[in-house]
Amino acid sequence: MAAPNGDFDHNQSGQSSKRSHFPPRHKRTKIQRLLRYFYIRFIRLRSHPQAIARGLAAGVFAGSYPFFGLQTIIGVAIAAAIRGNKIIAAAGTWISNPLTYVPIYAFNYQVGRWLLRQSTEISFANSSPNEWMSLGLDITVTLLIGSTVVGITLAIISYYGSLYLNHRLQSRQNKRY
Repeated sequence: MAAPNGDFDHNQSGQSSKRSHFPPRHKRTKIQRLLRYFYIRFIRLRSHPQAIARGLAAGVFAGSYPFFGLQTIIGVAIAAAIRGNKIIAAAGTWISNPLTYVPIYAFNYQVGRWLLRQSTEISFANSSPNEWMSLGLDITVTLLIGSTVVGITLAIISYYGSLYLNHRLQSRQNKRY
């Protein structure tokens, strides 16, 4: 039997049921759809779990440095050197973005100061331009040392976290089939 106007579907018992042409009752927000998209893309990656984890670790490590514009290039280069997923490495550098620059680099600087056992007092008063220049070099070295230590720590955490998440997602997917 044909459905009148295509609106009804008749099952074997002869009863008709209305097909819905409307979106689900609970609309997803744009952020939820975007997160779902990245989740599905992450699940469907064709790389080995260790390659994905190495790529993420490389990207997070590179994202810890204050090299604006070069972080993605550095992350992809490191991922290529350690046979990590380059796409995930590029995404991993997003830990430093305009919303997180200041907190990340302030923390990295504090870690560098702690490691170098620098005093907390920095006086700009009565300083010559040469002293200011050396202070700029000291700040840069302190920030880079702090960024290196924080980057290594975050890379290790992201590597093992990614492995755990990837294995968990794969086991969940295997249970479905």
